[in-house]
Amino acid sequence: MITAIRKTVTAAGCAAVVLATAAACGTVQNLTAGQKVDHAVDRLGEQKSLSFQLDLDADSDAITELAGDSGSDDALPPEFAKFISGLRVDVSVKSKKALSDSGEKDLIGTSVKIAGADGVLVEYRVVGDFTYYRADMKAVGEAMGFPMPTPEEIPDSEKEFRKVLEGEWVKVDTSELAEATQMSEESAKGSDSADEIDAKTQQKIIKAVRGVIAHEVTFSAKGSSDGTEHVVAKGNFRDLIRGVFDKLRPLEGDLPPGTDLPSDKDLKEAPNKNVAVDFTLKNGDLTQVKIDLAVLAEDPKAAKLPLVLKFSKAGDVSAPAGATEIPVDKVPSGSPFGDGLLGGGAL
Repeated sequence: MITAIRKTVTAAGCAAVVLATAAACGTVQNLTAGQKVDHAVDRLGEQKSLSFQLDLDADSDAITELAGDSGSDDALPPEFAKFISGLRVDVSVKSKKALSDSGEKDLIGTSVKIAGADGVLVEYRVVGDFTYYRADMKAVGEAMGFPMPTPEEIPDSEKEFRKVLEGEWVKVDTSELAEATQMSEESAKGSDSADEIDAKTQQKIIKAVRGVIAHEVTFSAKGSSDGTEHVVAKGNFRDLIRGVFDKLRPLEGDLPPGTDLPSDKDLKEAPNKNVAVDFTLKNGDLTQVKIDLAVLAEDPKAAKLPLVLKFSKAGDVSAPAGATEIPVDKVPSGSPFGDGLLGGGAL
């Protein structure tokens, strides 16, 4: 998780490039609409403070329907569908420079907050020399399907973990954490493995995606009122992903080891349906991106399932007061706390 936090600005920049390129490469009759999105994305990169909020604006029934396999043993458990329906991810970044020009050394602070219907589940912040963490471990355990121990059940040899279970802020030295993360990844994948994509390959990927979007996507202005305007990008889902992966296959040797691209057979099973992405602009600023995932459901009459990405100023990314420092060698592996920090993929 620490890797994801530290690369938030880079990831946001890559996403912005793809969006901007897609907009600028629209067909001639759609150029004006595309340019509006292009300029709005550029303005995001000019900000020094930015927040992204991602959530599914749908109930648990709609999510279960999208997951498919209803009534079978592989169906999404109702409890987990309910959990996902209330899930929201907030990412905040503050920098001394414009985000498009920022490197890691320019960041004032970054945070990733994962919240459920009943409050914050997990929050990470990277400020100064430390990575901070807090979590509602009881709620996380319930969501993941296993109970968490109580603070009283933790042995003295792992006493540092008690603060985590109590929901208190803890902190770990970021540089030491990065070293431990690298060692953990090398141990799992081999000492010569690399899970990062170099800048040259990133540019090839962006160019490939740009070409497909320019060919497959059209943009149109939907109308405006009170300074708010909607621009809609439309394309066939199957054609888009087949086009993207067809362009990525020649680059497979440059991707991290273990990267498996879907086969032609897999892609033929993708929904052959048109999808639309709605960009909301307020006085020229990009404030929201929305796509209805229901078009990908097996049932053509599925309930709406909007995936919404909202943009605003960054929230609190300051260093929490009173955080307890945990030596990196005391971070417990195999737990949501340890796996999250060391890259195990848990919350």
